[in-house]
Order: sequence, then C-alpha cells, then structure tokens
Amino acid sequence: MPTLHIEHEITDFDTWDTAFARFADLRQQSGVTAQQVRRPVDNDHYVVIDLDFDTVAEADGFLKFLETTVWATPSNSPALVGSPQARVLESVEPKA
Repeated sequence: MPTLHIEHEITDFDTWDTAFARFADLRQQSGVTAQQVRRPVDNDHYVVIDLDFDTVAEADGFLKFLETTVWATPSNSPALVGSPQARVLESVEPKA
C-alpha cells in the first residue's frame, strides 16, 4: 500500500487543522483510504501526515495537487512555514 508521507513546520496547529479539514472531501475523492496526523511530543509547531492510497499513481497525483494548488497558494495553506518534505513510500516485508 503506497503512503504519501508529508512533514512540515507550521505556525499554529488550529489554523493548520482548519485548512486541512477543508480538503477532506477532496482527499477522499483522490483515493485516500486512510490518514494519520502526528506531532512530535516536543514540538507543537510541526506536523507529520501519512495518507494511504491503493496505487502509487493516486499518491503521486495527490502530491502534485498539493504542490501546485495547496502549498503554492498561501490562502490554501495559511499556517505552512517553508516547503513541506513529501515522498511516496511503499511497505516492504523485512526478512527478519
């Protein structure tokens, strides 16, 4: 299962969370099957998001949408600081 893994600094979690919620329907329409949002225990100005998809193509497509529509427009990402780090990951089975 491919996962779009995103990390970035934010100015305020409530502002970020409100903006994140605005795209809930779009995440579902884009193929997100599960999501998880985490914050480091020692830094409430940082978020880590994992979005699961059925295919790598869906994950790549959603990443392109984030880069061109969400992160590129300050009103769509009002609490974002700097450039997010994002990559598509695939699960692997370790030998041990």
